[in-house]
Amino acid sequence: MPSAPSSRVLTVAVAQMGPIARSETRTQAVERLISLMEESHGLGAKFVVFPELALTTFFPRWVIDDEEELDSYFETSMPNNETQPLFERARELGCGFHLGYAELVRDDAGKKTYFNTAILVDDTGAITGKYRKIHLPGTAKTVAGAPHQHLEKRYFEVGDLGFPVFQSQGGVMGMCICNDRRWPETWRMLGLQGAELVALGYNTPHVNPFATAEPVFLGMFHNHLSMQAGAYQNGTWVVASAKAGVEEGVHHMGGSCIIAPTGEIVALCHTEGDEVAVAQCDLSMGDYIKQNIFNFEAHRRIEHYGLITSQTGMKRPDGV
Repeated sequence: MPSAPSSRVLTVAVAQMGPIARSETRTQAVERLISLMEESHGLGAKFVVFPELALTTFFPRWVIDDEEELDSYFETSMPNNETQPLFERARELGCGFHLGYAELVRDDAGKKTYFNTAILVDDTGAITGKYRKIHLPGTAKTVAGAPHQHLEKRYFEVGDLGFPVFQSQGGVMGMCICNDRRWPETWRMLGLQGAELVALGYNTPHVNPFATAEPVFLGMFHNHLSMQAGAYQNGTWVVASAKAGVEEGVHHMGGSCIIAPTGEIVALCHTEGDEVAVAQCDLSMGDYIKQNIFNFEAHRRIEHYGLITSQTGMKRPDGV
């Protein structure tokens, strides 16, 4: 790996979480997040990435017909009374963070819209960016015979903010959430805007409930493969944090990691519980990749990429 100058080094941490029980309160979850932030800061981190839906159990595994119960898993403001201590501790430590949570938005007429959301918070405790998950996996209806349900399409709307990047923590930062990491379009949209670090959280079952014939080892392989390719092909750091372990009977993979712009994993969590992994990330490290191997301006040929935005499903040409 090329040596990195120190001028734009940001020490970052992935703060993996073990299971969050259905009965666990926001206050309890936030206390765990604060503890992980303090541990990360003690190891030198100035930016901490927490998982997707880090404040609650992964509720899309259940059919929830009661609107009041469903709404109880969502945040209507951020920060709020329960999460304010996390923001205050971040400000006290001078440590930014990324947080995933379920967001409920009401318009002026009172109509509700639900999103799977993540935010960037800087070292003063101020929110500097927001992203809403676009590639929603699973189904809107229950699947008979599945070992568990995955109803993100039932409970969330497709994100409406696109794939923005933000100037934060001294660099250009982007975000994506869980299944977004598997789609190359996600990474290229962020890469085209010069992303230097992409923060993401995930809650991924150890076994795909809709592809149970897939060998278990491939799950972790594909998890890392998608992110390593995205990092290398766009010259960006990737900081990915999982919620892991057996949560309410469903086994979620860990594998939280920090990936360099070269595609190399430079830090990795080894358990399925609350755990921190730290790395020093030079935000300029991807420049040589952006300027040479994947120099978009010099080598991309958008006149030949029309199918990417004009066609959704696979369709073979006539006669093929």
